[in-house]
Amino acid sequence: MISRTVTRSLIRTLSVVGGAALLTATLSGCTAAVALEPADDAANPGCAEVVVRLPEALGEQKLRETNAQGTGAWGDPATILLRCGVEVPGPTTQQCVEVGGVDWIVDDSNKPIFRFTTYGRTPATEVIVDYDKASASALIDLVGALSTIPAENRCIDVSDVLPAG
Repeated sequence: MISRTVTRSLIRTLSVVGGAALLTATLSGCTAAVALEPADDAANPGCAEVVVRLPEALGEQKLRETNAQGTGAWGDPATILLRCGVEVPGPTTQQCVEVGGVDWIVDDSNKPIFRFTTYGRTPATEVIVDYDKASASALIDLVGALSTIPAENRCIDVSDVLPAG
């Protein structure tokens, strides 16, 4: 027969262990990784250089853990997503803008959610921003990380290729 003292000690130990396990499960639920699909070229060493330099915050949105290589996410729920290693875009008629020395192709077909893809850099990086919830400075804040990938081309305008006249 087990003594009453041993039984109480066992119950206390199980309560502490069970409580710690519950606390760990609860806390880890607060910081769940953002599920993203890695881009085809996410294993490119250039993407590793970008990811290790991602800012801890973009505006008010804090950096979160993701479950895929070459990715980043900010906000809870995530309002800014980054995937490095996406298909390198060729020449395009889509809007192309320069922000802090990084050229971006702009897809605003799902406003207020914008898709930006770096232009002239290999590997290319895609950033999706929900401007209803995210800061307008998101692209500016990413320049430091993305500048590690050298620019090979740049956006041009019609005026850049037509003779003056």
